[in-house]
Amino acid sequence: MASDTTPASECVGPVLAAGPVADAIIAAIRRDNADVQVTDRGSYLRVLVPARCAVSRAAIESLLSRAFSLPGDLEQVMPSFRGRFHVSEEQASWTLSASERQRA
Repeated sequence: MASDTTPASECVGPVLAAGPVADAIIAAIRRDNADVQVTDRGSYLRVLVPARCAVSRAAIESLLSRAFSLPGDLEQVMPSFRGRFHVSEEQASWTLSASERQRA
C-alpha cells in the first residue's frame, strides 16, 4: 500500500535500480509528491504515490549536482513502472489510466 488510506492498485510510480541515481530520483520525488512509499527490494526500489507521481529534471540535477537527461538517464535506471508514463525533457510523470481512475 502507498499509504494507510490508498490501496496499491490506485498508486503509480517507477521501479528503480538501486544506487546513487535512484536515491536522488527518490529524494526529488519525495520533495514534490505526498504520501510517497518506497519498498526496498535490494537490487531495486519500488516507488508508489497515490494517483500521480511527478519528478522534474531540475530537482534531480540539484540533488545529483550534475546534469541529468530525461528521458535517457531515467531509462538507464528504470526497468519498470506502474501507471501511464509521460516524459519530456523537463519532467517525468506516472498517472492512473482512465480505466484505473474509473475503478478507483
